[in-house]
Amino acid sequence: MTIPNIGFNHEKTKQAELEIIELSNLYCRPNMEHDPQAPHRVSFFMLIYIKQGEGKHYVDFTGYDFKAGSLIFVQPDQVHSFDFSHQPQGKVLLFTQAFLDKVHANMRLPNYTPTHLNQQHNPLLQLDNVNHARTETLINEILTESTIEPSEPLIVMYLFSALALLLHRLRPALSHDNLSTDQSLKLSKFFSSMEQHAHKVRDANWFAGQIHTTYKTLNNICKLATGLTAKQMIDAYTIIEIKRRLVVSNATTQQLANDFGFDDTSNFVKYFKNQTQLTPSQFSKLNTH
Repeated sequence: MTIPNIGFNHEKTKQAELEIIELSNLYCRPNMEHDPQAPHRVSFFMLIYIKQGEGKHYVDFTGYDFKAGSLIFVQPDQVHSFDFSHQPQGKVLLFTQAFLDKVHANMRLPNYTPTHLNQQHNPLLQLDNVNHARTETLINEILTESTIEPSEPLIVMYLFSALALLLHRLRPALSHDNLSTDQSLKLSKFFSSMEQHAHKVRDANWFAGQIHTTYKTLNNICKLATGLTAKQMIDAYTIIEIKRRLVVSNATTQQLANDFGFDDTSNFVKYFKNQTQLTPSQFSKLNTH
C-alpha cells in the first residue's frame, strides 16, 4: 500500500492559502484522486469540525473517537484518514504555513509548535455547547467572507485569529505560550533542522550547534514547548518518520536501517522496539491492510 501525498490547491483558493470545504463533499466526490478514508499525508494544516455524527479519525496511526462538537487538528506531514461510515456532517479548514505567516504579521496568533511529538498530545478537542456554537459561527463567517466578491483578506485573517485564540484557550495543555519570540524562533529552526537531518543524526548537541545555541538552551526550550527533552523530540520525530515510511513505501527493515543511518539492522530494530514496544515488522502488519 502506498500513502498518497496531498498538496494544497493554490489555484482553487486564488492564492488565499485558506480553503473551507463541507465534510460531506469528501464522501460524495466519485472522481477524487485518493480515498479520504485511506491513510494519506498532507502538506498543510487541517482543522476538522464535526457538527454532527460520530466515528473514529486516525492521525499518525492512532484512532480518536469523535462526535458532534469535536475538533480534530492535523499538522503538515502527518498521516491521517477519515471515517465516513456514519456520514458525519461538518467542515474542514485547510490552510498553509504561508497563511499563518500572514496572520502572524498582521495580528496576534498562538505560535505553531510541534506538540504532536509528545505522546500525550491529543489532536482532538471536544467542545461544550457554548464553544461549539461560537466555533460554528466563526467558521461560517470565515467561509462567507472568503466566498463573497470582493473578499477582504484582513477580515478573513481577523476571524481566523479569533477562532484560533478561542480554541487555543480551550487547550491549556499547550504550554508553549511560555516561549519568548527568540525561543519560538530557535524551536522553529530546530524543527526545520530535524526535518533535514534526523534521518542521519540523533545527537542533540549537534542540532544545538546547527542553530547556534547551547545544548542546555535547546533542552530548556524543548521542555517548555512540548514537555520533552531535545533528545526525546529527536527520537519522537525519527520514530514517526520511520512509521510513516514503513506504511508509505513498504520499505524493508534493511533499507530503513540504511536510510536512517544505523550501522546494522539489529540496532535499527532494537531502537524502534525500545521506542514503540513493537518490531518494525509487527508495526507494519498492524497498519497495512
